[in-house]
Amino acid sequence: MRINASLTPQRLLRKLPRFWELSAAKIQGIEKTFDPAKGAPVFTVRGKYTARGWTEWTQGFQYGSAILQCDATGAACPEHFRNMVAAKMASHVSHFGVHDHGFTNVSTYGNLLRLMNEGRIPENRWERSCYELALKVSGAVQARRWTKTADGGGYIYSFNGPHSLFVDSIRSLRSLAVAHKLGHVLMEENDRKVSLLDRLKQHAAAIATYNVRADGQVAHEAIFNVNDGSFRCLNSQQGWSPFTTWTRGLAWAMLGFAEQLEFVKSDVTSLMLKAAKATCDFYIEQAAAADGIPYWDTGAPLLHKLGNWQSKPADPFNDFEPVDSSAAAIAAQGLLRLGRYIGSPESRSSPESRVRSPQSSDSGLRTQDSGLKYWRAGLTVLNTLLDEPYLSTDAKHQGLILHSVYHRPNGWDYIPRGRKVPCGESSMWGDYHAREAALYVQRVANNQPYLKFS
Repeated sequence: MRINASLTPQRLLRKLPRFWELSAAKIQGIEKTFDPAKGAPVFTVRGKYTARGWTEWTQGFQYGSAILQCDATGAACPEHFRNMVAAKMASHVSHFGVHDHGFTNVSTYGNLLRLMNEGRIPENRWERSCYELALKVSGAVQARRWTKTADGGGYIYSFNGPHSLFVDSIRSLRSLAVAHKLGHVLMEENDRKVSLLDRLKQHAAAIATYNVRADGQVAHEAIFNVNDGSFRCLNSQQGWSPFTTWTRGLAWAMLGFAEQLEFVKSDVTSLMLKAAKATCDFYIEQAAAADGIPYWDTGAPLLHKLGNWQSKPADPFNDFEPVDSSAAAIAAQGLLRLGRYIGSPESRSSPESRVRSPQSSDSGLRTQDSGLKYWRAGLTVLNTLLDEPYLSTDAKHQGLILHSVYHRPNGWDYIPRGRKVPCGESSMWGDYHAREAALYVQRVANNQPYLKFS
């Protein structure tokens, strides 16, 4: 990709009023027309959000988007949305069958608790207790989904079963992190206490070791022998193959590692930093087109028909392979957070937004120059998403960010009439993460408190 060195958070700030205005209309439109009896909204078909009963993993993004909207615009968080979280998200808190707690519960209960901590929601002891209890239970439930590995570590296994380690789950470590910070532990048989922080570190190490390759490519799934915990092979569910890179999985790794680097300094910090840098470098140098938008998989079978696609802006209307704007929305924030963590002076514009920079002794790779590269790359990606053809300006379309892809191998994405590949549609996770990235940059530009899940 071509990094635009002239971009700053203040320059992007000019685009955000329009973005949040469009975002508000999309949220209201879904609220008015979507039937909750059908499940959670997942992705759009002909511009209307539809459900796909699987694990309802997008419900947290639905309500979380409304919370982010209030945060960004300074509006009071309506009691209606807070009540919806309490009414609709309880089953997600105690859901033992998924690896998505960082998506569902931190995006809702976590954002609400953060706003109360910031004084943006009136202090209420019982409401605070509700949020904290939900987050404590969520972290323990997520950590209970555990497979031990032969190297003495372990991982949170995916909904596919104990043999399966998904790269997506790196961002569910937010759930363990918040619960740990609230002083919670997992209680096992005979009252054995299990540290959520220990499991967080072991899971991060497993993703870095087994799902992330040395060159920064990412495998969606790692497979283990559950009898002895030995690693067997790589696999992919939503990517083209185990040996190519599904770009949304790449983006999850970029953001997940960057967030955890901000959260904890530990014995796995160097491993997480290596994985974060490798994945972000691969995104910049190999996965993204010139404008920062990736196609859905770096090894997609017809990608070669687009010629030298990395040297020009992505084309969502081509006849061969779809782009995935949702991967870009996630990756943008990962690049920004890593750039700031390593040390980009542009990301620390005021005392209010500063955190202590990592010490240079932690790694010889931490220089302001490399931090600035990631920081500006993140701004470049977000800048592209804030304009057409990705920003959805059609009042009849319920999606906010167009040209997202859900599950290409399963054929779940809508292909418009006259087109050969999916395009023009949105996903709940893509819209949520675009809002989260926009809020992140807005807070930096306005010298507001730094946006962190913890």
